[in-house]
Amino acid sequence: MTNRNDIVSFLDDYLAINQISDKSMNGLQVEGATEITKVALATDAALATYEKASAQHAEMLIVHHGFIWGGIRYITGRNFEHIKYLINNDLNLYAAHLPLDMHPEVGNNALLANMVGLKRIKPFGEYMGTSVGFAGLLPEPMSLAQLETLYSTKLNTTAQTIAFGPDQISSVAIVSGGGASTLGEAIAKGFDCLITGEGSHDKYHEAREGNIHLMYLGHYKTETCGVIALGDKLKEEFPKLETVFIDEPTGY
Repeated sequence: MTNRNDIVSFLDDYLAINQISDKSMNGLQVEGATEITKVALATDAALATYEKASAQHAEMLIVHHGFIWGGIRYITGRNFEHIKYLINNDLNLYAAHLPLDMHPEVGNNALLANMVGLKRIKPFGEYMGTSVGFAGLLPEPMSLAQLETLYSTKLNTTAQTIAFGPDQISSVAIVSGGGASTLGEAIAKGFDCLITGEGSHDKYHEAREGNIHLMYLGHYKTETCGVIALGDKLKEEFPKLETVFIDEPTGY
């Protein structure tokens, strides 16, 4: 068994939880069992992922999207149901939102950059005063169809692109999840393509007027690789721990 506090201390330090401003209340959101033999990892805090974690006898669940954002005003409704389940099942809940998006090793955006062998990588995507994504050059130019196929295969998804960029793509910017909000920055910095999870209606014309490709890979699909990689890191740090990834797709 591994002590919960040792795991939390490692995660807080490794992910720089206390150094990153975020709307999410990152870190240990709900305290459960003290001794841990199995850690489950999932993208979202939800009753469905709690139940699957408990069914697999995990004492801790680590998620990208926690359920506490900016604090709790009332313990009623959905908040009550979440807290009730976690406490009744002695299940720890740990959240890492922006710290997991931007981490240089196990972060969603670093891993998405590695999938295409991005070169000359630099921070990109300013949000809440820091850069949460990465940008750089492809090893060699590729067509939009080639880039879509590469990501669709690696993430088991279907890429959908608002295609207004060049025929051959050389430079890309990457911000997982709802990163379409950084489209203006990508246009201003002259990138050929912005890769993200999902966007909104108004981004169509912004991409068209900015002569850029805007590729959507799915919010969920772009934010599963980080928690999986974090599970592998935990096994390296705590060899006695078992880890399991809980796949609970949202379709978005």
